[in-house]
Amino acid sequence: MSDIYEGKPFLKLLDAYVLDAIGALDADSDATLKAQEPAFHAMFGATGDWRSIVVQRMQFPAGMAGAINEVWTKGRVKFIAAQGHEPDPVEFMRSFVDTNFPH
Repeated sequence: MSDIYEGKPFLKLLDAYVLDAIGALDADSDATLKAQEPAFHAMFGATGDWRSIVVQRMQFPAGMAGAINEVWTKGRVKFIAAQGHEPDPVEFMRSFVDTNFPH
């Protein structure tokens, strides 16, 4: 099985941003990303924390994380009503990124 992030280092940050926006990014992943910020600065020619790097590179408007969370929250209610169980945050992230930010 191939690594979906192979040759796409920014995709990993974008995915983490979406998971963070919906409250599903675990503390270990966040700590790992924070530790890698100096490498991200060099790699992407950006400044700030990893979240800021995503916002800068994607040219997101203010409030983008809140907008992503709103999509998750509204969709979650509909998903539970239709499926009878909680949606998978990782599935949401993949679908959201693939739909809105083709890579």
